[in-house]
Amino acid sequence: MFRIIRSAIALVMLAAALPAHAALKVLATTSDWGALVKEIGGDQVNLYVATSALQDVHRVDAKPSLVARARTADLVVATGAELEIGWLPVLIQESGNSRIQPGSPGYFEAAAVLSLLEKPERFDRSLGDIHPQGNPHVQLDPHNIAKVAKALSERLSQLDAAHAQEYQQRAKDFDTRWQAAIQRWETKAASLKGVPVVVMHSDQTYLCRWLGLVQVAAIEPKPGMPPTAGYLGQLVTKLSASPPRVIMLNAYNDPKAANWLSARVHAPTVVLPFSVGGTPEAKDLFGLFDDTINRLLAVLK
Repeated sequence: MFRIIRSAIALVMLAAALPAHAALKVLATTSDWGALVKEIGGDQVNLYVATSALQDVHRVDAKPSLVARARTADLVVATGAELEIGWLPVLIQESGNSRIQPGSPGYFEAAAVLSLLEKPERFDRSLGDIHPQGNPHVQLDPHNIAKVAKALSERLSQLDAAHAQEYQQRAKDFDTRWQAAIQRWETKAASLKGVPVVVMHSDQTYLCRWLGLVQVAAIEPKPGMPPTAGYLGQLVTKLSASPPRVIMLNAYNDPKAANWLSARVHAPTVVLPFSVGGTPEAKDLFGLFDDTINRLLAVLK
C-alpha cells in the first residue's frame, strides 16, 4: 500500500515538474477581434488588445508598450484593408518579430476573407480618407463576423495544432449561438428597413446595408475630414426638405457637429457603441449588436 502511495506522489511531482503549455500570445488591433479571439481561443490564448472602442483606429500611436507586445506575439489579428495603415506596419517592423510579419502564419487579416464594399474607382487622397481595397469597417455586419470566425479558428489551429480540436469545437459552438442571434436581431430590427439616416463617418456602411437603413448624408464632407461651417449649412438646407429620422454617431466621435445639425433639422441623435466596449451594454460581440439595435429602436419610437 505504501508503495502505491509513493508511486502516486512521484507521478504528481513529475507532472508538476513538466512545463505547462504556454498560451498562444495574440495581439488584436481592435476590441471586436479581441472578443472574437476569446470566443474561439478561450483559455488557450493570452490576449492583448491594442486599442479601445473610444479610439479612432485610423489614428493610433505605435507606442513602445505596443512594440513590446508585438515583439512577443505569436499572432496578430488585424482588420486589414489599410484600416491600421498609419501604425500597424511600424509596430510590426519595430518589433523585429519574424512570426507576425505579413504573409506569415502569425499575421491574420479579417478583410482578406470578406468581400468589401465601396471599392473606389480611383484612389486619390484629395477624396479624403479612402481605402483602395474598399471600406474596412466590416465588423458591424454579423455575417462578416461569422466568416472571420471560421477563418480565425483555422489559423489558431494551424499555429497551435495540439489544441486544434478545441478551437474547432469552440468555433462550432460560437457559430451555433451566433446564427441564432442573427435571426433574432434581423427579426427584431425589421422595422428599421428603409429608415433614412445621417452618419458621422463612412464607418456605418455595413450596418446600414445589413439593417436596410438608408444613408442620406454624412456629416464629414469627405471621409476623415471634419465638416466646415459652410458644409454644415449646406447639409441643413438639403435635409430640411427631407429630414432624416436619426443622426447616428459612434462612441468615439465628438458629438458637437451632430448635435448642432440635430437641433436644426429636428432629427434626434443616437450614440452607438460601434465596437465592443463602446457602451456599458456592449460587453462582448453579442452585446454589441444587442445594444446597437436596442438604441436604434428606442430613438425611433
